[in-house]
Amino acid sequence: MGKINTGRVVLGGLLAGLMLNVWDFLVNGVWLKAEWNAATQALGKGMIGGGQIVWFVVYDFLIGITLVWLYAAIRPRFGAGPKTAAIAGFVMWLLIGLFHTIAEAPIGLFPHDLYVKVTIAALIGLSLAAQAGGWQYKEV
Repeated sequence: MGKINTGRVVLGGLLAGLMLNVWDFLVNGVWLKAEWNAATQALGKGMIGGGQIVWFVVYDFLIGITLVWLYAAIRPRFGAGPKTAAIAGFVMWLLIGLFHTIAEAPIGLFPHDLYVKVTIAALIGLSLAAQAGGWQYKEV
């Protein structure tokens, strides 16, 4: 079992992060924009703006790098390829998508239908990003 290729983790992670950023812009900045703004205004926070978006962009790149690291870590056990990338994407979705929603939804900060939409969208986005990042990762 070889060492994880850190350079490829970062490179693949940046590609995965870029895909997550594009996906999140389409989902949250276009498709669900009005719902997010209504939800944050209902909390007295105003509309989502540039300062918050910068955090989301950085977050997506960090998630992308972590996602590719996870792919590299499980690759010796499951083998290289799309199936292993799908497993890594699903595990990341469980940890940052589904479990987060399960923990936060009962507080009632946002409408439940918004949680459902975002959680489903996260599964799709993480699956796509895992495929791209896994494709880019090489052991040597």
